[in-house]
Amino acid sequence: MEKTSDLLQKRKEKIDELKRNQVNLFPNGYIVSHTVRDIQAAVDESPETLGEDEPVFVTAGRMMAINSFGKSAFIRFRDRTGQFQAYIRKDRIGDEAYQLFKQLDIGDFVGLKGGLFQTRTGEWTLLARELNLLCKATRPLPEKFHGLRDPEKRYRQRYVDLMMNADVREIFLKRSQIIQQIRNFFIQRDFLEVETPMMQPIPGGAEATPFKTYHNALGMDLFLRIAPELYLKRLVVGGLERVFEINRNFRNEGVSTQHNPEFTMLEFYQAYATDKDLMELTEQLVAEVARAVNGSASLNYQGQDIDLSGKWRRLTLFAALEELGGIQPDYLKDKEKLLKIAADKGVQVTKTGQVGKVVTKLFDTLVEPKLIQPTFITDYPAEVSPLSRRSDQNPDLTERFELFIAGREIANGFSELNDPVDQHERFRQQVEGRQAGDEEAHRMDNDYIEALEYGMPPTAGEGIGIDRLVMLLTNAASIREVILFPHMKHRGGVTGA
Repeated sequence: MEKTSDLLQKRKEKIDELKRNQVNLFPNGYIVSHTVRDIQAAVDESPETLGEDEPVFVTAGRMMAINSFGKSAFIRFRDRTGQFQAYIRKDRIGDEAYQLFKQLDIGDFVGLKGGLFQTRTGEWTLLARELNLLCKATRPLPEKFHGLRDPEKRYRQRYVDLMMNADVREIFLKRSQIIQQIRNFFIQRDFLEVETPMMQPIPGGAEATPFKTYHNALGMDLFLRIAPELYLKRLVVGGLERVFEINRNFRNEGVSTQHNPEFTMLEFYQAYATDKDLMELTEQLVAEVARAVNGSASLNYQGQDIDLSGKWRRLTLFAALEELGGIQPDYLKDKEKLLKIAADKGVQVTKTGQVGKVVTKLFDTLVEPKLIQPTFITDYPAEVSPLSRRSDQNPDLTERFELFIAGREIANGFSELNDPVDQHERFRQQVEGRQAGDEEAHRMDNDYIEALEYGMPPTAGEGIGIDRLVMLLTNAASIREVILFPHMKHRGGVTGA
């Protein structure tokens, strides 16, 4: 097999020759009347009406294979809807066009016009009466039998990955369908889709380190949002009682199979609803989306059978630590004993000032990986839930839940804190945490406090990680498989790579 550099050099020489012969390598204005899907539909619906001369189909696509026989050739071409075969004959398209065709390569884009016929094997094929070069590719595609398999190259050159790997194209087609189904779900329930600022003077709505930028005209620092939450709740204050946003968030954190610094979230808020209402809504949403895109609410994710239908298990945070984490109940409020358990089990705890921080870190390590079937974990401590409403039964806990499926967090929701005095105090405690070195703690947001002082009705809100949901519904092991252009470490000398 020739080296890529040798093939590239031959391609460049061929391009130079075509230019000398005044061939337009990049023409524009070619009108396509039929996609591959349209042609296949005509075959499926009325094959008896099809012939070599009529009806005429005008289509276009990238050549993925060429099988030449001298004065004729079979090619396979692909457009956005699928792949089809065409037969190119010198006596049909003419000497000049066929001479041009012989100088084309796999990867070039061609326009084709002609009727249909069946080969001896019964395959429907387009018999070209016209062939036009639409774009000459300089670089050769990867070798067809091995394709593009190196993960790093696949992520860096997603365009090649999409060309060569049908399963990758299917993931991103399904991702689009998932988002559209989510949008339809909320619109049908009288939610309003909105857009909130991606650059914010105060980053809020989550515990995370933001990306910082500077606005020259305003002369002020701005932050890429870590969450749209506080702006969406301002809209509820303003009377938009049901809102949702499918949004891009940015968090200056590590990159892993589950994390990307730029990611997609669904956030929605519903007035006159509680955390329990949203748990039921979430069950409906995920099951409906799964049925719409996969045909079933049951799936196999990385070898594990998961049932998304019906009522999901609900378990309090402390009960989960006791039942699944193996921690004795009387240890769960003793910070020193919890820290010792963490040390004994090799759980690294950096924020040791609050019992709630230690509890949730232990949960992340000891319990979360065991939550394979859909499970709502409820009753989070107030000290780790600065935007959540306190429980009427126990003010140390909040009306908050997190959803876990396949051993990872999918959603976070709660009844919203709408008491401005309590919210101000929670923000104050967060500011103290920042001053003590917790860079992810919330900042004081006085404008948001003022909004609450105008009155926010009883409200519940939730965020769902779109990327992780897509991973689940497409059986993708890594978040990089469901993000078209995941962030990667800079490769020396290559801008943007």
